[in-house]
Amino acid sequence: MTKNRLSSSDYIQGILQGDRVILSRAITLVESALLSDQLIAEKVMEGVLPYSGKSIRIGITGVPGVGKSTFIESFGKMLVESGHNVAVLAVDPSSQQSHGSILGDKTRMESLAVDKRAYIRPSPAGNTLGGVSARTREGMLLCEAAGFDVILIETVGVGQSEITVKGMVDFFLLLMLAGAGDELQGIKKGIIEICDAMVINKADGANLESAKIAKREYANALHLFPSKENSWNPQVKICSALENSGLKEIWEMVKEYQERMIINGYWDQNRSNQRVNWLHEHVRYLLEKSFFQNEKIKNQLDQILPEITSGRLSPIAKARELVDLFTGKSKGDK
Repeated sequence: MTKNRLSSSDYIQGILQGDRVILSRAITLVESALLSDQLIAEKVMEGVLPYSGKSIRIGITGVPGVGKSTFIESFGKMLVESGHNVAVLAVDPSSQQSHGSILGDKTRMESLAVDKRAYIRPSPAGNTLGGVSARTREGMLLCEAAGFDVILIETVGVGQSEITVKGMVDFFLLLMLAGAGDELQGIKKGIIEICDAMVINKADGANLESAKIAKREYANALHLFPSKENSWNPQVKICSALENSGLKEIWEMVKEYQERMIINGYWDQNRSNQRVNWLHEHVRYLLEKSFFQNEKIKNQLDQILPEITSGRLSPIAKARELVDLFTGKSKGDK
């Protein structure tokens, strides 16, 4: 081991011992685009995999202003105080122009961030669809191997990224605000269809009565959707993250969900399906990366892009030619 570089065994040992510094470095490693880092990361993931999978994974989303960070901090504090170790993977929106990221989640969850029973890891979303970190799955497994039994994944907002997050968690929670009539019109139908629960936040003070009304309206709306394959009927809860009310009821609901899904076999089946999807996603990632790093492809792209942008060449036809070039397939092959 060099002074600044750890071996895969160093990472594995540190993670299993719950070393936060090593855990952070390991997540940075899996997020790296460098081939040398990726090769070490693959060995690390293989080493910690048998020690992962023992947590409850909860995806949390909601429109901007719904209070996701406040909810996660209050919910996380309640969980650590009841004996759990909580990891928060908060995916920040990265700029598509500067490729920078705010990474401000620790400043938005100051109280939880200083708790030794909690771990907050903001990850830049990069170029991944909808703002979901390309390495969120790996980060989640690393945290589990480090001893965290509740994983909270905060998404950027309501959009396509939520579909991706649903495919890596056990329970998907949609945070809402009061004012159901207007808000239901502004929420994508697909998000409501995949959520396992809707929680109306900021149910305090003058908002309490409107939150109760919204709860009834949301519950009625959920009855219009087809039943889920796991036989779970999504529930609607109200809470105030600011006043810490309703949080225990939400956790009890999540536990009830877990118990029922384990009994009917859906829990293990869902995790198995997610592993297969993870394989497919990573194959696509590696193929795309290898494709655009190929020298023949880069040279050909330099030649055809001016004519593609001007409209003189068909992107569809040229895309096929590029793939054939990459795979070594000739025009006469079928």
